[in-house]
Amino acid sequence: MSSAHIFIFDTTLRDGEQVPGCKLATPQKIELALRLEALGVDIIEAGFPVSSPGDFASVVAISKAVTRPTICALSRAVEGDIKRAAEALQYAKHPRIHTGIGTSDSHIYHKLLSTPEDILERAVRAVKYAKSFVEDVEFYAEDAGRTENEYLARVCEAAIKAGATVLNIPDTTGYCLPEEYGAKIRYLRENVRGIEKVILSTHCHNDLGLATANSIAGVQNGARQIECTINGVGERAGNTSLEEVVMIMRKHPYLNLDTRINTRLLNETSRLVSEAMGMPVQPNKAIVGANAFAHSSGIHQDGVIKRRDTYEIIDPQEVGVDTSSIVLTARSGRAALAYRYKNIGHNLSKMELDEAYQEFLVVADAKKEVNDADLTKILADKKVLAQ
Repeated sequence: MSSAHIFIFDTTLRDGEQVPGCKLATPQKIELALRLEALGVDIIEAGFPVSSPGDFASVVAISKAVTRPTICALSRAVEGDIKRAAEALQYAKHPRIHTGIGTSDSHIYHKLLSTPEDILERAVRAVKYAKSFVEDVEFYAEDAGRTENEYLARVCEAAIKAGATVLNIPDTTGYCLPEEYGAKIRYLRENVRGIEKVILSTHCHNDLGLATANSIAGVQNGARQIECTINGVGERAGNTSLEEVVMIMRKHPYLNLDTRINTRLLNETSRLVSEAMGMPVQPNKAIVGANAFAHSSGIHQDGVIKRRDTYEIIDPQEVGVDTSSIVLTARSGRAALAYRYKNIGHNLSKMELDEAYQEFLVVADAKKEVNDADLTKILADKKVLAQ
């Protein structure tokens, strides 16, 4: 049975760039867009053209530089926004306008000071107007996660009739539980007329740490596009992490879901985004964190040395990391010490290893991590003769 293709919609250059202090210049955006193209993403959300002249210029430049992916520009359900997005996309080989409006009670009554019927009409007008410029129109129902399902279905059905090709169902505040979000996607698939004509998309935020889980629940229930960012960067606690959802689907083939992502470029792309944005990746970040393939516990080290998949479900090289790291600390055992000595050219006998290990523990208790220079000094100080 062949896997269903899940479209990867990368919004690092739009939603990801909304992180305070992470503003990117146009040349940086072009470099990252080309990297995303090489990575294999299907859609690049290049910016919000009406927001500033710089954002408009970046969308134009990316549209000219990138050839394979769809280039998407964000807008509100406002004619001026939509027209500006269309102008920015004039050079895109595969343009998409992404327009929409809030649909939850909180957004309708308190943010937009409107009514459900008025929002429905504005949504339809926006999609129709966007459709007059491009064939590919994505409609977002902002705060869909907190929108009552019956009303959300009405809005989605109206957007489809107006010409939308993609329906984005955002968990804008990161509020949903995976079961709840998955059920929402399933409800739309079962209750919206014409839903088979469009692609359902997830766009999940990480306020409760559930963005990845919610996105996977979404595609398990029929969504076929995931909106995400490199390193999970984005507003507040961030967006769905591209590298996480891609590897979840890759490592669980029974889901019958997959992407076109070249996973061997994930680590390098993560570093490029981190450096460009000046936003370090937390060491314990899944897939691309510095500690993702590092082992310091003696029990874990012994297992990994004997057989990598004892404690690693991903081969580091599969995501662009050269090798696992055996980090020597006070918790490391003799197997790890012998392994590291062998790596620097010293094959110790059992007696030599026992002698070196006692000195190693003294050094390890005084330092967070024992390095190769420390190991060499231990041999010299104890006059251990390595083979």
